[in-house]
Formats: sequence, C-alpha cells, structure tokens
Amino acid sequence: MSASYARLLRIPHARRTFAAALLGRLSYGVVPLSVMLAVTRASGSYTVAGAVMALFGVTAVFLAPWRAALIDRHGPRRALVPLLAAYTALLGLLAAAVWRPGAPPYVLGALTALAGAVVPPLGPAMRTVWATLAEDRPLLQRAYSLDGIAEELLFLTGPLLVGALVTVAPPAAGILAGALLVGAGTAGFVASPVVRTIRPAAPTARRGTGERGVLRRIGRPVGAVTGVGLAIGSLDLLVVAFADRHGHGGASVAWVLAAVSAGSAVGGLLHGAVGWRGPAGTRLVLLTLGLGLALLGAGLAPGLGTLAVVMAVAGFFVSPAVTTAYLIADEIVGPEVRTRAGAWVNTAVNAGSTAGTAAAGALAGHLPVAVCFAATGVAVVLTALAAAAKGAAPAG
Repeated sequence: MSASYARLLRIPHARRTFAAALLGRLSYGVVPLSVMLAVTRASGSYTVAGAVMALFGVTAVFLAPWRAALIDRHGPRRALVPLLAAYTALLGLLAAAVWRPGAPPYVLGALTALAGAVVPPLGPAMRTVWATLAEDRPLLQRAYSLDGIAEELLFLTGPLLVGALVTVAPPAAGILAGALLVGAGTAGFVASPVVRTIRPAAPTARRGTGERGVLRRIGRPVGAVTGVGLAIGSLDLLVVAFADRHGHGGASVAWVLAAVSAGSAVGGLLHGAVGWRGPAGTRLVLLTLGLGLALLGAGLAPGLGTLAVVMAVAGFFVSPAVTTAYLIADEIVGPEVRTRAGAWVNTAVNAGSTAGTAAAGALAGHLPVAVCFAATGVAVVLTALAAAAKGAAPAG
C-alpha cells in the first residue's frame, strides 16, 4: 500500500500541486462555520443565520457544475483566477458587514449567495490534474482515494481552526482567514507547471456536451452517490437523537461521528490500494448496498458503543463509493467535460446530504430512532438497486 501511494506522490509536481490545492480547500471547512457564527452574532437571529447559510449552500452546491464547466472551457488558470478574485472580494465585503451588529439581513443574504456562486472549484480542478498525472487506472484510483480522504480530513480540521480562532478574535476574522487560505492555495495551484500544461477543450470537442447530455452519460454514478450523500446528511441528526434517547451527552456523539470518519478513511485507503479486476459499476452498487444495509440495523444497537462500531462499518463504504463514482464518471466522459462530470458527482453527494438532513429532521421528531435509521438504509439500498438497473458500467 505504501509503495502504491508513494509512487503516486513521486510523480513530478504531484506533491506541490496537491499541497496547494489542499491549502485552498481548507477554506471550505473554515468559511461556512465562520459565516454562520458571524451572521448569528451580527443579526442576533438564528433564523437569519439559517436562511443566509441556506442561500450560501444552494449557490455553492448547485452552481458547482457551471463553475467546473468554466475550467473545461477555458482551462484551470483562466477560470480560477477570476473566480478567486470575485470570491475573496465578496468574503471581504461580508466580513466587513458582520464585523459589528446591525447589518441588514438582505445584504448578508445577497453577499453570501453571491460568494457561494463563485467559490473556486479546487476539488474538481485537482481531480482533473490527477487524471492528467496518473499513468493508468489503478494509479488514478489511488489518486482519487487519497484526494477524497484528505478532503474529508480538511472538513474536520477547518471547524477546529475556527473554534480556536474565535476564542481570540470575532467570527468575522474566520471569514478573512478563509479568504487568505483559498487565495494562497489557488495561487500556488495555478502556478504549478502541470496546471499550466492543461489546455481548454477545443470548440469542436465541446459540441453536444450540454448538461443533459453529460448527466445522461453519468446518471448511474450520480444516482448512487446521491444515496451516499443521503446517508451522510442523516447521520449527524440521527446519532444525536440516539444519544439523547440513551441518556448520553454531546461528547459521546462526537466520538460516534468520528467513528464514521475513521471508517471512511480506512475504507478509502484500502480501496485505493487494491487492484480491482471487476467492473467499477458493479463495485459501486455493492458499496452502496453495504452502506444501506449497515444503516438498516444501526438503530437496533443496544448502546452508543455498539452504534459507534456500526457507524465505523457504515463509514467504511463511504469513501470507496464516492471514489468509484468519480472513476466511473471520468471513464465515461471525454476530457472536454471531465471537470464538469466530477463536479456533478460532488453535487449529487452534497444534494443528497441536504435532503438527508431535512428528511432526518422531519422523521426524528415523530418516529423511533430505529425506524429512522431503517428508513435511511432503505432509501440508500433503493438508490443502489436503481443504479444496478441502469446496466453495466465500463470496467474500472
């Protein structure tokens, strides 16, 4: 395993480019929490903060394929630099607006919605670089696995940094810190020699590459990872409900949720190291089924310790499933829409997560937590069966 990942990182310019992309992507874990804390403080209203964060999430998630299309059409350097300039400027204006209480809610909503619309897509751009650097499919599998695990760790690290920062500075300082991180990371990324070699697709290659056409081609991985996102979005709230009904506090919840991340990291590393021979489409269906079946029985756990074990098992399938979806999408489409196809997979995960959170919130107040876990598991299993019904995908 170590030799395989070491081989990946020995590729010329791989470590430098990856490190710069990770530095910029760390802002993805810093900015949302900082914005929520700062808006809550400035407005004095959780309702306003929730609405503002919803606007940020909608534009950031659902406009991601549009931003990725700019990279396919114009190349990473020409697309990322204007997006970065707009994003950091809007974050600066937002930080100024929330530095003191009293900013009008409509101003905060407009600034956050616009900022979400122009978030630099460093994740999809880095996966495009990996596809350029990797010599073969097994090496690309290791690259996507490593990338996914690193990104998950960034989303754990970002809130910890915000928590440390707000002990010595107002939450608006976290917004500025996020702007500095994404600025430094994006600058280092576009300065990489390998990024400079990536050229935009020729106009003739872009014909017939509209959103409907791309989605029809990658519908199978997009549908499957929507179920994975659904599971991810529901787990936080369902674990909290389980802990409450068993008399445990917030610290216990954190350990259970950490078990999900740990299982996902281990699963991702092992998945990337194995030389799979079967079709990637079949593997994606089986991984999604495994996640769904683990959730089906989660609510029957007799205590929080057992639930943590089950959550680690469920997490074991998460990173491999998402990585496999990226691999399938990359193999189905041509290089002229590669970044956009990866962005659609990422959008499907995030959209599923949003739907899962909303559904869990609606169910947890009216049904036993075991039923809620079972309902989530059934939904994930159904997405796996729907993906299987679409037929065989290209071999991985």
